[in-house]
Amino acid sequence: MFVVQRKRVLSALVGFCQALMWIVVIKSVLDNLENFYSIAAYAGGYSAGILVGMALEERLAIGFSHVRIVTVQNTHQMSAALRATGYGVTEYIGHGKDGRVLEVNVITKRRDLANIEEIASTIDPKCFITAEQINPMRRGYWRVT
Repeated sequence: MFVVQRKRVLSALVGFCQALMWIVVIKSVLDNLENFYSIAAYAGGYSAGILVGMALEERLAIGFSHVRIVTVQNTHQMSAALRATGYGVTEYIGHGKDGRVLEVNVITKRRDLANIEEIASTIDPKCFITAEQINPMRRGYWRVT
């Protein structure tokens, strides 16, 4: 996660701790190979660590996302509502299978994704929303939080 977010020092520190912990634990397991519970505890701890790490990463929500909202109804109301709450919005008019659509683009902090989804789905419950993680390069409008 931190490597993706360009946090090199933190990535190296976490990697060091992970390697150190692995060496200590695996030595204990290898010293007790005849003990099934030791092996099962290692496997269970490894699995639990993955789950805890995923939950922690989701909760911290470090980084930025590019959100795309495609709507066919209430087109400019969507952009206006997002702008009213402080988000920078860029609109594109397009043509989908059933006619004219509006694509609304927002660059935001990952922790704001639920808020954007709530605003968008309130205005158009059938809107199509995607989000992808990004690394901002320069400039642009950022919501003050």
